[in-house]
Amino acid sequence: MHDIIQLLPDNIANQIAAGEVIQRPASAVKELLENAVDAGATEIKLFVNDAGKALIQVIDNGKGMSETDARMCFERHATSKIKNIDDLFHIKTMGFRGEALASIAGVAQVELKTKRAEDTAGTYIEIENSIVIKQQPAAAATGTSIAMKNLFFSVPARRNFLKSNASELRHIVDEFTRVAMAFPGIFFSLTSNGQQVFHLESGSLKQRLVQILGNNYAARLVNVNEETDYMNVYGFVGKPETAKKTRGDQYFFVNNRFIKSAYLNHAVMNAFSDMIAKDSFPMYALFIDLDPSRLDINVHPTKQEIKFEDEKIIYAFVQSAVKHSLAQFSITPTLDFDLDINIQQTDAVSQPFTTDKKDAVVATSLYKTFTQKHQAHFIDGKSDLKNWDDRSPLPEEVVINNTQSFLDITPKKYPLQKPTTDNFIQLQNSIILAENENGFIAIHQQNAHERILYERFLNALKGKPIATQRSLFPVTIELVPGDALLLNELLNDLQALGYLVEPFGSNTFVIQGTPADVTAGNEKNTLEKMLDQYKHFSNDLKFSKREKLLRSMAWQQSVKTGVPLSQKEMGALADELFDCGLPNTTPNGKPCYLEFKKTELDKMFGK
Repeated sequence: MHDIIQLLPDNIANQIAAGEVIQRPASAVKELLENAVDAGATEIKLFVNDAGKALIQVIDNGKGMSETDARMCFERHATSKIKNIDDLFHIKTMGFRGEALASIAGVAQVELKTKRAEDTAGTYIEIENSIVIKQQPAAAATGTSIAMKNLFFSVPARRNFLKSNASELRHIVDEFTRVAMAFPGIFFSLTSNGQQVFHLESGSLKQRLVQILGNNYAARLVNVNEETDYMNVYGFVGKPETAKKTRGDQYFFVNNRFIKSAYLNHAVMNAFSDMIAKDSFPMYALFIDLDPSRLDINVHPTKQEIKFEDEKIIYAFVQSAVKHSLAQFSITPTLDFDLDINIQQTDAVSQPFTTDKKDAVVATSLYKTFTQKHQAHFIDGKSDLKNWDDRSPLPEEVVINNTQSFLDITPKKYPLQKPTTDNFIQLQNSIILAENENGFIAIHQQNAHERILYERFLNALKGKPIATQRSLFPVTIELVPGDALLLNELLNDLQALGYLVEPFGSNTFVIQGTPADVTAGNEKNTLEKMLDQYKHFSNDLKFSKREKLLRSMAWQQSVKTGVPLSQKEMGALADELFDCGLPNTTPNGKPCYLEFKKTELDKMFGK
């Protein structure tokens, strides 16, 4: 019998490690940008071609590497950040994962040029399939340039799983903005296919946020800044009027590293409660600084999920800091909390934070008020987060996969439910009552109109385009880079839905025409709200691009509750609803109408 266990060759081990580290071009972008930050650069330039599939290049003016280090950095488990196991729990730098560059070298053709200030010549290295093809001295500026070409060229199966260029570029923009936001003192630029998407001059955090998120926030940011011995919380939140229907503009950083935390998001949402609508999401970019030994950042390969030593204290501080800021800026006249004053007087804050002090804080009525009143002590992990998700259940007819997620809406007739009268009653400007053969029905006007529009739009994309009404005075719309990429992705489908939108410069578009029912002067607002809603679906559900667009348009253009309707309008709405293939529910699964049968009504009255 032969032994059957053997060690993997390095190049295969690197390709497997790449699956941990480099899932898509954006993962490589994150690693390379973080390495540039750690190198002490003051200027970092990112170049991508073909959404990172053909080229990802990062050029920095950091400290550079020696010839030996330049060669060593591509070895597995090579790192300058960790010398013993305790160092793992005191990490303050960004890119420290030993596998990163070795993994990249395993799945791309890599060219590295680097030079330290004290060296007369730099080093040039070419690597392919983890093998060094060329190494030689080279003229170079101080700093490092690393270029990855043909990502996953050696793993074609993995390349096949990449999404469209527009989608992959959006992921790259996400990673780029997260690093750029965390380091406003560094100049960052992003150039895609030779066109500059971002040019971010170094400056204050507020300037960087406005550069990235748009001028809309320039006068609408509230400063957050609370410092204690245990931790500091600083950054900005948007004033309540900037809250959107999408979670997009929400950023948490712990020790300057972007993280995702439903737990901390809940703390911020609680601070905003009663100031914004229940289905809205506030903008925030909040930075938490605390001793690295009080958290574990190694619980997830991308370091985006972390564990805190004491989550409840972090939760209370974050919520307190945001409430304090909103109160100071007179966003709301009274707030039901007293932490903004008292928290600064507790021993745990004003004196060094020992274990005894921590226990004292946990015992205070102030701490208990937070944890009991806001149920933080019930929220220990992911299992308890399910109730925070406000998505509607999906109708059973939805089939979700990579290519198709439309409902099967072959026309069905619902003659029994259909109104048998021309006499409608509108309750509270939202519910339409009408008699039918069985008793009466209650139609929810917004839900019903959403279903009607959804099926109309679906038919438009299936070959019956909606007519476009050309504008006499075309409207120009300027978007932040992320939204501009998104709109570019949707232009063809929007045209079938009656919108003629043309690119005009880097992040600017001209609206040449809209469907006839979009009122003049409302074109820009309609598109902006549609993009907002699209991102809401984009973040929450794995639908196809077209499905997200259809749902966004249907929701955005539907007649909202609170709008009075005439008899004629109510009749038309009812007729169109029952001509739909699936009149029962909205695309999101909310009921469009309820039926009240005479037999059931009789029972209710004891007949």
